[in-house]
Amino acid sequence: MDIHEYQAKELLSRYSVHIPRGGLAYSPEQATYRASEIGGDRWVVKAQIHSGARGKAGGVRICKSDSEVSEAAEYMLGRKLVTHQTGPRGKLVSRLYIEETVDIRQELYLGIVLDRKSERVMIVASASGGMEIEEIAEKQPDSIIRAIVDPGAGMQEFQAREIAFGLGLENSLIGKAADTLIGCYRVFRDFDAAMLEINPLVVTRDNNLIALDAKMSFDENALYRRPEISELRDKSQEDPRETFASDRGLSYVGLDGNIGCIINGAGLAMATMDMIKIAGGMPANFLDIGGGASPERVAKAFRAVLADDNVETILVNIFAGINRCDWVAEGVLKAIREVGVHVPLVVRLAGTNVEEGRRILADSGEKVIVAETLAEAAEKSVEAMRTFAERKH
Repeated sequence: MDIHEYQAKELLSRYSVHIPRGGLAYSPEQATYRASEIGGDRWVVKAQIHSGARGKAGGVRICKSDSEVSEAAEYMLGRKLVTHQTGPRGKLVSRLYIEETVDIRQELYLGIVLDRKSERVMIVASASGGMEIEEIAEKQPDSIIRAIVDPGAGMQEFQAREIAFGLGLENSLIGKAADTLIGCYRVFRDFDAAMLEINPLVVTRDNNLIALDAKMSFDENALYRRPEISELRDKSQEDPRETFASDRGLSYVGLDGNIGCIINGAGLAMATMDMIKIAGGMPANFLDIGGGASPERVAKAFRAVLADDNVETILVNIFAGINRCDWVAEGVLKAIREVGVHVPLVVRLAGTNVEEGRRILADSGEKVIVAETLAEAAEKSVEAMRTFAERKH
C-alpha cells in the first residue's frame, strides 16, 4: 500500500527527520491560504499522486505570488497526471501540498528497502540525488552505497556514520546525516514499511539536511496491526480493479490484455499467463483465488475479472489439491447464473474430484468450453477471444 508524499513526511517528522514547512489544500483558495500561512515569497505547489516523475508531467510548480499559486492549483486539481510510472491511465489529482522553497546546495538519494536476496533491510544511498535510482545505477553505478541492517541489532550509529562519510559530506554534517538515517530506519521498522525513498535528501546552504520529497509503501499483510497506516489509504489512486478484488480478499493484479484469468496458486497463475502469451493472447490479470475456492469465492473472482471492460474471454484453470473440482464447477455455474458471464468461458479442471467437476459442467446446459490440459485451455481461450472480438466489432 502506497501513501502520499505529505503523509510520508508527517511520519518522518515524528522521528526528527527535517522536512520543509507545508500544508494540504483541496482547492485554489485553500492553496493560496496555505501559502500565506507558510509565509515568504516563493512556494512549491505539488500534486499529491502515488507516482514519481510528477515534475515532468506538470505536477510540481514553483510559484512567486498568490496568483501563481492559485493558477497552479486550478491547473492541477481534477486533472489526470500521466507519468512513466502511472501508465497511460494516469492518476487523478484531488489534493495538493503547498510547501516552502528550500535553498539547495547539494542533492542526495536515500532509500530503504527489503532485500529479498539477503532477507535483510538494505540502505541504498547516493551522492547523485534528484534522479531515479535506475538512472543513477545506469549512469553512475559507482556512486551507489549499499548497507545491510542486522534485524536483531537494528541500524547502528557506526553504520549511519559510514554511509554519511561515503556520501562525501562535510564533517559538520556527519552527525546530522547519521541522525537522519537512523530516524528513517526507525520509521521504516516501526510501521512495517516495504519501501522508503527520499529523493532528494538535500543539503541546504545553511548546512541542514531536509527531506525534500518522500515516498513510502507498506506491507499489506501487516496492516491489521497498523490501523493508523491503514487509514492513510487513498483508493482513488489505486487501480479500481485491484481495489475491488482486494476488498474481497482476492490476490489480483491488473494487466493490459483481454483474457481474464481465474486460477488457484501463484505458480500456476504465472504458468497460465505464459501459456496464453505463447498461444498468441494477452492476459488481462493475475488472479489467485487461493486454496479454499468455495462457490461463493469463485463467484467473487468472476465479478472481479468482469469489472475489467477489456476482458473478452475468461479462462478458469484449477488444479485441485485442497480445493475440489466439484466445488469449483459449482462456483462457475453460480457465477454464470448470478453474475452474468457475457464473454466466452474456458474451464480446465484437474486434481481432486475432477470427473465429478467435469460432469457438473457438462450436465449444466451452460455454454462452457472445457479443456483437459493447460496448453489446450490457452489455445481455446485465444481462439474464443478472437471469435468474440470479431463478432463484437
